[in-house]
Amino acid sequence: MWVNQLSGPSYIIDTRVRLAAFRWLSEQTAIHGDVLSWSLLLQGFELDGLRVPLLSQQGIFKPQVLPNAPLTIRTSAAGPYDDHFGPDDLLLYSYRGTDPRHPENEGLRRAMRDRLPLIYLHGVVKSRYLAVWPVFVVDDDPGGLRFIVAADEPAALRGLRAFPDQSQVCESEDAVLRRRYATRDVRQRLHQRGFRERVLAAYQESCAICHLRHLELLDAAHIVPDTEPEGEPIVPNGLSLCRLHHGAFDAYLLTVRPDYTVEVRKSVLEESDGPMLRHGLQGIHNQIALPRSRKLRPNPELLDRRYLRFRKAG
Repeated sequence: MWVNQLSGPSYIIDTRVRLAAFRWLSEQTAIHGDVLSWSLLLQGFELDGLRVPLLSQQGIFKPQVLPNAPLTIRTSAAGPYDDHFGPDDLLLYSYRGTDPRHPENEGLRRAMRDRLPLIYLHGVVKSRYLAVWPVFVVDDDPGGLRFIVAADEPAALRGLRAFPDQSQVCESEDAVLRRRYATRDVRQRLHQRGFRERVLAAYQESCAICHLRHLELLDAAHIVPDTEPEGEPIVPNGLSLCRLHHGAFDAYLLTVRPDYTVEVRKSVLEESDGPMLRHGLQGIHNQIALPRSRKLRPNPELLDRRYLRFRKAG
């Protein structure tokens, strides 16, 4: 039977919705990874016969089932707001508009006052978002027209139940330090996921070598490792590769020459093993598939540097 609204005191409804949203996100990221599509987040989940979406066109979003405070905050991949990380590794999230008293800003202010856990959706490419939870609004900067937001570990929610005093969510000194570390980790994940999503999009979500199109089995491989100064997380320093070819590429069992041709190590070509080796590695001496945009194609200078290392390794 479908019902029009959730029943019970507002604080119980609020907690039920948030915990249900976190459970649903855990399930979806276990299936799809932690970068989720707009359509999936818009569809959301059901709770007592009601659909609960996790986003809308508004960056600060409160589904109708929630009584007072927002559930999610969102930053688009190319949005109008200057959302970024501050020097203390906390997130600076811009107000909706320039009026500090806008209802959406007041909603986030209430979430800060009641210490309510939120979901942060950061756009990494168009219509795809890194999902981070829980996050908390920890400060308000009216002069800068922004809120200060910190990520936290899932363990912070273990004590969250249907009780009216949300202040039981710990604000100890240890919690402050833990949140800074957690937010720093989010920053690193954003770099990694953003690189992957941009590279895979450039290669039309297929392996450049074997053309496999199963997104779950594709990686963005660095040509020059990201631990080196020129190993920037940009598409010309990346290749879209399936797990097999990514592993072989990293192990210098194969490489891509500056003319975009695959070369397999001689010792591998001389092995006799089985159909996987024969078809997966030995039979791929061909030119890779390239992005349509020339400016997104692998940088030949970086490929040449990689090729020299490949020759030394083999």
